[in-house]
Amino acid sequence: MSPAPAPHTTPARAKDSRRKPLAQLHAEAQALDLKRTLTLRQLLLLGIGTVVGAGIYVMTGTAAANFAGPSVLLAFLVAALACVFTALCYGELAALFPVAGSTYSYAYVTMSERTAWWVGWLSLLEFAISCTAVAAGLSGYANALLGTFHLKLPGFLTHPTLMTVPGSGGQAMTAGWRFDLLGLGSIMVVTLVLMKGIHESSRLNDVIVLLKVGAILLFVGVGAFWVDMSNFHPFIPASKGDFQFGWGGVFRAASVLFFAYTGFEAVSTAAAEARNPTRDVPWAIVGTLFVCMLIFMAVAAVLIGVVPYQALNVPDPLAVATHAMNKPWLGLLVSGAATIGLFTGLFGLLYAQSRILMVMAQDGLLPPVFARLNKRFHTPLLGTLIIGVGVALLTAVLPIDVIGDLVSIGIALGYAQVCLNVIWCRNTMPERERPFKVPLGGVTIKGIWLGTVPVLGILFCLLMMVPLLANMLEALGKGNAIPFALTALYVGSGWALYHFYGRHHSTMHPDRRNVNFQEGEGAPSHGD
Repeated sequence: MSPAPAPHTTPARAKDSRRKPLAQLHAEAQALDLKRTLTLRQLLLLGIGTVVGAGIYVMTGTAAANFAGPSVLLAFLVAALACVFTALCYGELAALFPVAGSTYSYAYVTMSERTAWWVGWLSLLEFAISCTAVAAGLSGYANALLGTFHLKLPGFLTHPTLMTVPGSGGQAMTAGWRFDLLGLGSIMVVTLVLMKGIHESSRLNDVIVLLKVGAILLFVGVGAFWVDMSNFHPFIPASKGDFQFGWGGVFRAASVLFFAYTGFEAVSTAAAEARNPTRDVPWAIVGTLFVCMLIFMAVAAVLIGVVPYQALNVPDPLAVATHAMNKPWLGLLVSGAATIGLFTGLFGLLYAQSRILMVMAQDGLLPPVFARLNKRFHTPLLGTLIIGVGVALLTAVLPIDVIGDLVSIGIALGYAQVCLNVIWCRNTMPERERPFKVPLGGVTIKGIWLGTVPVLGILFCLLMMVPLLANMLEALGKGNAIPFALTALYVGSGWALYHFYGRHHSTMHPDRRNVNFQEGEGAPSHGD
């Protein structure tokens, strides 16, 4: 037999077709020294705590005021449909591959290393930018909370460096000597908590989630008696063009509120630390989305009923509603719960990001510092600190308007990939046992199974992207290149990192593949 070609002569097609054997994936999962302690309840609370964040506390008001009016309720349903189909697909994949890494690991087994890299890179973008959005919302509510005690930070310490120009529809921006100190500080606090460990941190997370959801339910219960039905007429305001109101506005609002559901997939990244991942992770994912959908719909209905939608284009719409009800005690409680509760959103998002980084580094695609586990806490301590500092700096610089759109685009691409993975796995691994399957069956065309749920998930994800891309291109045409430039910079850096580092250091490289699999060199090392 002729010797294997040298790395520099390996055909491009061969490089693109690198896949991780399923047996190797499970072997590496066993090699990880992570504690399997998370129960179904803890996974569910992790998901709810991550999802109930800036989306409901901030985005509901801006989506209603700028795009949908009272029909923001329909927008929540449209966004939920896209997420429901994807959540079911996540459930099947999480039961099939109960390991850390989420969509990245799924793509590595089913498609190719290059595809897995881009799925992982987009997931990192999603979680990182989601963190900045949650931290920005937290900063707004914390500042409002300080105001109730007649404390006020200077404006240059409560706003990001880049800000959108009021009345420009997010298409014009200004830069100034500003730095969101509260947002930056919140990220660093959560980072330090996560460095200690998921088991200890999850206990604090459980308490805060119950506090946050309790305050929201109290807002809904009290606010229901203050609802003015005239605020719902007209339910779908007349269109003003450019996705402002009308049915176009409903779908534009849905693409914004798509961000509100971000986080349910964070549960799948905890599979390596779940006691019974094949059973608990799928149900926690689906349960998280269902509970959060009910919460979102109830809050939006009360919010619109209490305050005319035109007055909700503010960073703290729930606080505005409590003021309209003349309930200062409720406003204090809601702002306090929002400030504390948004920490759980940061917790879930930063946790998910650190675990994806850990798995990618374990595979050699990223520097090993992100995979090195601390001996005392059994966490990727230094990697968590590095990513926490990076996200904190982004929070202090980027405005939430740009953040929300970038997140939604990344989410839509990542979710579509998850749905495609289910179709791929059903056709290439039909014999594998699936403790959880997507419902509604499917059709077989020319020997290829096409599931109803995965196909609908892909279509809805693409539908979510259309208004966002249209607005981004319109902003570019009007001279605001920042959203487009940020996207291009991230994609370009991802290509460079994989091309010059990842593909050469990959554990699936022809020079390392057999050695790593046999001797376990792909497992994370244990350092201080």
